[in-house]
Amino acid sequence: MIYLQQLSNPITSYQITAVIKSALCVGAGGSSGSLADKPIVRNSEGNLLIPASQIKGRLRHECEKIARGLHWSICDSPNPQTMCPQRAGLIGNFERPEYQVSSDEGNYHCLICQIFGNPVLASRVIFDDLICTEDPDNLPEVLRPGVTINRRRRTAEENKLYFLETSPANTQLRFTGQIHLSGAPSYAGALILAGLQHIHALGASKSTGLGWLHWELPKLPLEQAAWDFLAKGFEQ
Repeated sequence: MIYLQQLSNPITSYQITAVIKSALCVGAGGSSGSLADKPIVRNSEGNLLIPASQIKGRLRHECEKIARGLHWSICDSPNPQTMCPQRAGLIGNFERPEYQVSSDEGNYHCLICQIFGNPVLASRVIFDDLICTEDPDNLPEVLRPGVTINRRRRTAEENKLYFLETSPANTQLRFTGQIHLSGAPSYAGALILAGLQHIHALGASKSTGLGWLHWELPKLPLEQAAWDFLAKGFEQ
């Protein structure tokens, strides 16, 4: 088990909260104890949760889009061969001074890898699961039916009825957790906050209205220097 207090680098933690505006469906494949084909994921105490891995993956994707929009060269995750430092088949200026993380020759990592890590560079940000603050006893099981669609024929498949378990709809459930930054670069807070603002829904069936949310975010100490640094992408 990892204890944040025992890590060598100082840890700065910030609380974030996702307020779900509609029903949420974050499935737990292979779970039992429910009539649903895809039960909603819970922790050992029965609380609904949004896994940290899902938050980190979505946030990395959004931060990559923002950095590319600022004309920074960014590797292609999650395939290790196309991520830093290999970047197989990628074209771009990956040997900028801003990408060098140590004095070792060839040790260049893009802005996103310097925050979220890659196969050879440890992540500078750690995420908690977002735990629903509502008592599980107050949340009844909600099953939503669905049917598999044949995209070629544009018709419903026979014998493909399924049930999703979701949280209750329109209850403004709050899911709270923390982000922990350890030795993160100065621009990390700016990118993380911007990336979170681009995440409008989580979980399955977002196109049908599930998982839509808004964030309650901390006031990270952002300095003008962070924005000035990100603007350097246009200088390459």
